[in-house]
Amino acid sequence: MSACPCGLSEPYEKCCGRYHSGTAAPTAEALMRSRYSAFVKGDVPYLLRTWHPRTRPARLDLDPGMRWTGLEILGTEAGSAFHATGTVTFRASFRGGSLHERSRFERVDGAWVYVDGEFLD
Repeated sequence: MSACPCGLSEPYEKCCGRYHSGTAAPTAEALMRSRYSAFVKGDVPYLLRTWHPRTRPARLDLDPGMRWTGLEILGTEAGSAFHATGTVTFRASFRGGSLHERSRFERVDGAWVYVDGEFLD
């Protein structure tokens, strides 16, 4: 079993892979990690499926040359099983740079979805 791209110690299949296969992420942070892993794996259907319907693009074209190299969670606000909204601040590294973002998440029909993000520095 290969290591999960999200940076946790679990193998991919037991970590983000289960969310990619259909299990709902239990927290906003778990969804954030699984979406990062989906970018690494090129899993566009998962990214679209976990995007809020009001902000989801009609299509998503990933850059085939993009090589993601690591994820660092810098902070979370709310986003647990007891919340309806949450934010996750993170830094995602890629070959040649990094992306620093505060992402907003909401529950839709009980499942966490990505709403939008604010780029930082």
